[in-house]
Amino acid sequence: MKKLDRLILKSFLGPLLLTFAIAVFVLLMQFVWKYIDDLVGKGLEFSVIMELLMYASATFVPMALPIAVLFASIMTMGNFGEKYELVAMKAGGISLSRMMLPMAMIATLLMGIAFYFSNNVLPVAMYKYRTTLYDIQRKKPAVSIRPSEYYDEIDGYVIRVNRKDPDGRTLRDIIIYDHTQGINRTSIIVADHGYMQSTPDDKYLVFTLKDGYTYNELQDGEYYKTRPLTSIGFDEQILTFDISSFSFQKSDDQFFAHHYQMLNVSQLDSTVGALEHNLDLRFEELSNSTMASFKVYKKYQERNDKYQSQYLDINKALANDMSKRKEVYDLARSSASSNANNIQMYSQMISSDKEYINRHYIELMRKFTLSVACLLLFLIGAPFGSIVRKGGLGLPLVASVVFFVMYYVIGMISEKSVRESATGPIGMWVSTFVFIPIGALLTWQATTDSSFFDLATWKKWLSIKGKVKKEITDTQSSISEIPPSMEESSD
Repeated sequence: MKKLDRLILKSFLGPLLLTFAIAVFVLLMQFVWKYIDDLVGKGLEFSVIMELLMYASATFVPMALPIAVLFASIMTMGNFGEKYELVAMKAGGISLSRMMLPMAMIATLLMGIAFYFSNNVLPVAMYKYRTTLYDIQRKKPAVSIRPSEYYDEIDGYVIRVNRKDPDGRTLRDIIIYDHTQGINRTSIIVADHGYMQSTPDDKYLVFTLKDGYTYNELQDGEYYKTRPLTSIGFDEQILTFDISSFSFQKSDDQFFAHHYQMLNVSQLDSTVGALEHNLDLRFEELSNSTMASFKVYKKYQERNDKYQSQYLDINKALANDMSKRKEVYDLARSSASSNANNIQMYSQMISSDKEYINRHYIELMRKFTLSVACLLLFLIGAPFGSIVRKGGLGLPLVASVVFFVMYYVIGMISEKSVRESATGPIGMWVSTFVFIPIGALLTWQATTDSSFFDLATWKKWLSIKGKVKKEITDTQSSISEIPPSMEESSD
């Protein structure tokens, strides 16, 4: 490897790794803020939270890689141009395409890595991420009974304590409302003090109550009129609450196994084939159910030889039988209404099936489009950086955001059109087709040393235009200031 290649790779790999880490971190922070309510206040172990963040970070890799390649290519070529290293390389007889070759090889390698990751690693990471997040969302908040507040997170009970000792387990002035027997059988337990502790497996919460009363209020039943309210005093009473739903439990490993985001290319292809076959069967069911309703008219169709294999007009055949005629009309209206409802129902089912199939196509195409984006955005970033010749973090960052937002917005619009069956699966490549001419134009401008995108050229052109405009204005004003006497004398 030549020294020039090592210099270019060293200048390219640093910003690439830094930008990739920043992009993953930003996407991860967006995820954390989105699900912050599901993570806070549930007493989750640190290992569970880190496991979720690790799987979530892995799902952002296919999107972060194109951003990193775009930013690193703009920054690298911009630094070369700003420090006149680009001019020195061209003076030494090295073309721009030769300078871009080492970075292009890295971008091509990243394209292959991105596809392998999307096809093999991403489905597993997405599956683990969705399963862990689902388990966390199912977990109830940790038991936290605060003084002078009503706590109703335990099913069937409402608990209120007036004071709580510093040890965290001794409670004072306890009131427990028990609704487990139904709304017509309410029990209220009042205790002077007590102790709260959970079992070692954290499945049960045990209350040991001291010096209290249990009040039972009946609004129906056998003893409703004679004993509507009873009270029982106690020196000590032990209550056990089931809090197993408050613990973190992993769900079945196969819960999300067949979701389209958890499938690789071959699995998506086979699944789409099966779904399209089922859609064809749905169309066949609609056709059969619609045609079956017309068979009921057979008993009203009379054959007549003199009409040469034509059926008699039903109005003429039933002209003298009003009751039979009314029966036929009622049957026709009923059949038409039934067919309309049947067609509407099948239409909704078919539309839902198509959207589900399209989501599989979207996921299938995304594995290719995001991989190709690594090379595509490099072919835009490197020429753009060599044209503007501005390094650092300012312009490259702004340009990277603008280009990627354009790519992302076009991709989202095309994805929606594919999901709604406005276009076929090829619609997922619209953003790629849009950016290929842009990349080709930038590459041509950069290789031919065109000044069309050079900011200095535009500034110089605008300054010259301003000076010319000012001279014309000054000349016109000087002409308008000539006295009339001078004009007559000249005549």
